[in-house]
Amino acid sequence: MTALRIGIAGLGTVGSGVLRLLKEQGDLLAVRAGRPIEVVAVSARDRAKQRDGDLSACRWLDDPVGLAAEPDVDVVVELIGGDEGPARALVEAALANGKSVVTANKALLARHGIALARQAEAKNATLAYEASVCGGIPIIKGLREGLAANAVSELHGILNGTCNYILSQMRDTGRAFEDVLAEAQALGYAEADPSFDIDGIDTAHKLAILAAVAFGTEVDLGSVHIEGIRHIGALDITYADELGYAIKLLGIARRTPDGIEQRVHPCMVPKTTAIAAANGVQNAVVAQGNFADKVNFVGRGAGGGPTASAVVADLIDIARGCRVPVFGVPADRLVKATPRPIERRFGAYYLRLMVIDKPGVIADVAAALRDHQVSLESVLQRLRAPGDNVPVVLTTHETHEASMNAAVAQIAALEAVVEAPRVIRIEQF
Repeated sequence: MTALRIGIAGLGTVGSGVLRLLKEQGDLLAVRAGRPIEVVAVSARDRAKQRDGDLSACRWLDDPVGLAAEPDVDVVVELIGGDEGPARALVEAALANGKSVVTANKALLARHGIALARQAEAKNATLAYEASVCGGIPIIKGLREGLAANAVSELHGILNGTCNYILSQMRDTGRAFEDVLAEAQALGYAEADPSFDIDGIDTAHKLAILAAVAFGTEVDLGSVHIEGIRHIGALDITYADELGYAIKLLGIARRTPDGIEQRVHPCMVPKTTAIAAANGVQNAVVAQGNFADKVNFVGRGAGGGPTASAVVADLIDIARGCRVPVFGVPADRLVKATPRPIERRFGAYYLRLMVIDKPGVIADVAAALRDHQVSLESVLQRLRAPGDNVPVVLTTHETHEASMNAAVAQIAALEAVVEAPRVIRIEQF
């Protein structure tokens, strides 16, 4: 049997996981792939670093882009990361040379996926990226192949384990966001600069990829509305629980009559839903098909083992000769979708205010909501102490986002409101 020969660029957590998986399960993989999978060349920043697996038989290249020109490399595995620089240069060079590529790089796919798909198709090469979204969960194959017979109308999910861990710990321990973030950094769940995760950017990259696969549209990262979780406080977690909700950072994509809706932001979701039950570093995605109905995907969304599992699954497909269009349909058949702005969202809202407890405050707030046709569902106020600052929590009936924004701006200008209002969208899945 002729081996599938691979070159790996990047030997960090995921790259080392791939080496370990290939070493420990080589015989099983050879049976499932129909032939052995061998690493013949590698590239990484630090040669001296101790790694899993025996690399003595592999060539070491200081320049990762050089892997694209190696004559005995059948498939390039790009695990460098980043949407520009050596990662992009390597993938483009490999495809230009007719080599298939496996990547875990969601930023690269979100920003350049369509161009790379066209390049791969022109060269009759495979561009595989299961590991770029949700780690070990087979969500790309699930949407692109498992639900290929369906018209998918909606998907929503937890796409970032760091944020899910932080929100889960805030709920379980009652601690503040900053304290739990520091713990997540100490445990390695969050980077020293956590902005990419907690500001929703990572989730947006993944959502843009999933939306393209689900709806047969071009990847449109620029149309994703993005909010993070920095403003979520322990009080919000407590009130959400009392109201029967859990707070999750979600990516939501919907096909609507007036365009494709893509948004990333914290949501209150009923505690009875599958999404609410996914805790810690887990990811979870729910897809709505017209024949399959709701399909749930849940599992570890990051880490060396789960992500390496997805990388090697793509390698097995390539070894077998399994080929499908990068985004489910040929690149020239992908539709340039009309984006639906978040201002057109119609749904319920949670609003938390910190106000001076004095007569007339609730009446003024209710008047602002009335002025913009926002109807109240409930009001919670406790810890009454006249003259002190107290939290007031309101939930609304369904209304338009633009109306809610206008009402909140009017409320924020009230003299008795002493902090910026906290608004969280309520999603009834």
